[in-house]
Amino acid sequence: MGIFRLRSVVANAKQLVKRQDVPKGYLAVYVGEVQRKRFVVPLSYLDQPLFQDLLRRSEEEFGFNHPMGGLTIPCHEEAFVHLTAQLRIS
Repeated sequence: MGIFRLRSVVANAKQLVKRQDVPKGYLAVYVGEVQRKRFVVPLSYLDQPLFQDLLRRSEEEFGFNHPMGGLTIPCHEEAFVHLTAQLRIS
């Protein structure tokens, strides 16, 4: 993902934060292959390479048109929970 595209994703993410009932400094994302579950994650994750890989997958699958009205990440919930646990301890 080029730096311009990453900036676009971050800008869209910041707009989503304003529209949701999400604490300042956090972002709501929807995760799952079929059934999607809402997670609230720190904006600092946007700088992490592992999280950026998920953003690339999201862009490839959905572009900037996310069916849930928020950022949708196409991965298994268990994998997302594992990844965010790794980010919390790093």
